[in-house]
Amino acid sequence: MRPKLVLLDRDGVLNEDRDDFIKNPGELIMLPDSAAAVGKLTAAGIKTAIVTNQSGIGRGLFDEAMLTRIHEQLRNETARFGGHYDAIFFCPDPPWAAGPNRKPEPGMLRQAMSRFRATPGECVLIGDSLRDLQAAQKAGCRRILVRTGNGAKTQAQGLPPEVLPVSVYNDLGAAVDTLLGE
Repeated sequence: MRPKLVLLDRDGVLNEDRDDFIKNPGELIMLPDSAAAVGKLTAAGIKTAIVTNQSGIGRGLFDEAMLTRIHEQLRNETARFGGHYDAIFFCPDPPWAAGPNRKPEPGMLRQAMSRFRATPGECVLIGDSLRDLQAAQKAGCRRILVRTGNGAKTQAQGLPPEVLPVSVYNDLGAAVDTLLGE
């Protein structure tokens, strides 16, 4: 069944993840085929929302204005392939002061479902980390792990029973092709 809403983690799914955080638009490097995959979702009429922990804000590494510029770059890169994001949800909390929106908590996912009037059964989350899968499980969404970013390491460490079932794909393009039945 095609989802009504695809929730996307950002770092490691759409763009390269960095241990030192993406602090400006020049550090944003799209993963191969990720923008094209979002373009396919857009063409299919499926809503897409990014749900991303951005603790660099809470750590004082950059501010919300810079995050907006980074997301403008992400939107521009994606638009080149006919794709767009219907919403971007982010949580600025650092790990030591995590609130209900910081994954693995499901707050951002629930906000997205509410905004797009989507039930958990109409949503799928695509992520590269255990905390993405845990947030999706808590929100009741289907779960996809991609092997990009931290995904291969997450898979190799073994997925706990509470997050199963999880579909696993090499990258966002392969996951989207399967969702769209291609």
